[in-house]
Order: sequence, then C-alpha cells, then structure tokens
Amino acid sequence: MRTPHILVAVVVLFGCVARCGSPQTLRVTAIELGRSLNADNTVADSVARFGPHDTVYVSVLTTGSGSATISVRWTYAGQVLDEPKRQVSYKDFAATDFSLKSVAGFPPGQYTAEAFLDGKSVGTQKFRVE
Repeated sequence: MRTPHILVAVVVLFGCVARCGSPQTLRVTAIELGRSLNADNTVADSVARFGPHDTVYVSVLTTGSGSATISVRWTYAGQVLDEPKRQVSYKDFAATDFSLKSVAGFPPGQYTAEAFLDGKSVGTQKFRVE
C-alpha cells in the first residue's frame, strides 16, 4: 500500500522542479550610458550628455543563464550609425559593452542607443551631443 505515497511524492517532486528548479533564462535588467567602463564592463558614471569627440559607451546588463545575441542600434536623425552584435553565454549577472566613436566628431543633437536580445528590443537610452 505504499504505491500511492510514492506516486504522490513523484508528482510533487516533478511539479517543484518544473516551477522552482529550472534555471532562469537570460534577461536584460538595465541599459547604461557613459564615457568610461569599469573592469566588469559596467558603466563607470552614467551620463546622458556627451561632447562631439567623446566615446559613448553602453552597457547592457543581464541576469540569468543562457546563450543569446545582444546587439545595440545607434541612431541619429533617423539614420542607423552602427549596429554591432555579440553572441554571449552567461550563467549569472553580466555586462556586455558596446561603444560608439567618431574621429571627425559627432554632430550636435539627440541620439538613441536601442538594445536587443535575440532580435527583440529590450529598451532604449537617449543621449545628447552638445
């Protein structure tokens, strides 16, 4: 007569593994802009205003486990300036960095950095060059 108890225990165990024990998939938690990066690829000081000859860094922060393609689309005045992509594989918190620079200098105005995870937009950060 132990069979019903074993069956109940197996059903409870599989239910918990399906809900509680599966690893969290990779997801974006923040998008940061700045003029420099820390050693862990996070932005050192978040800013939204840049000079024409500054390098603009964006750090896409993720958590969870998995492999994905992270990309950033840099735009100005409706034109795509660059769209770099990185194939990543992470097991916990991570920061993926990208940069935008111009030898001739950026024209003044508003710019956008839009981040993507496997081709799906996960957020934008607007910044100005003055």
